[in-house]
Amino acid sequence: MSIDTLKERVTWISPRWMGRIAGVVYMASGLSYPHMTVNSVFLVSGNAVATAHNVLANQSVLQRCFALGLFSTATWILLTLLLYKLLKPVNQTISQLAALFSLAGCAVGAIACLFIYAPLVILGGAPYLNVFTLEQLQAFSLLSFDLYNIVAGIAMAFFAYYNLALGYLILRSTFLPRILGVFLLITGIAYQLFLSPALAARLFHSVIMPAGALGEMSLMLWLTFFGVNSQRWKEQAGTT
Repeated sequence: MSIDTLKERVTWISPRWMGRIAGVVYMASGLSYPHMTVNSVFLVSGNAVATAHNVLANQSVLQRCFALGLFSTATWILLTLLLYKLLKPVNQTISQLAALFSLAGCAVGAIACLFIYAPLVILGGAPYLNVFTLEQLQAFSLLSFDLYNIVAGIAMAFFAYYNLALGYLILRSTFLPRILGVFLLITGIAYQLFLSPALAARLFHSVIMPAGALGEMSLMLWLTFFGVNSQRWKEQAGTT
């Protein structure tokens, strides 16, 4: 079999299965995202001593959170590329814009992961840290988690616009249910609350999480189990 023949077969079997692969990658990225663990296991808001104690008592857990954060970011980059490929036939320009928003969010999210790891260094007992008092090191540790939440919120603001762009593209597509586009638009609107950290913290459980589950979970499950309609994808791409 020639290379050209192989490339042709891969190209033409890809739409439905690329959608299913995207769904699995989507799920892997979502399940590995460590945000809830970081905030529930380690962070005690306003209490530097308790936060430092949690870090020292669960160092291996925090290391896993850091690794999972990087894994989640890497898989999200792959998801971005897959969805760009899938939605490019709808509107290439907006699909590119969506990918740029997502990749910007991934870059900011990778920076946020550094603040997950920072308390391990701050409280690690390195000799050069002896210039600081124990209370100062504990305060720096708490500050690291606060900065993590701030930077992670900035990343989510980028993903708000990513979801809005995806929602528009799916609404204009012929190979995915348009209701998924409506759900993603709702998610994108809700995620804009991250532009105001205080408001996002107050409405996280009552607004942001349900809206995120509605849009992202619906798309994730649909792609995983159904993929996309290959024939309609080819027709919209102008390659029947």
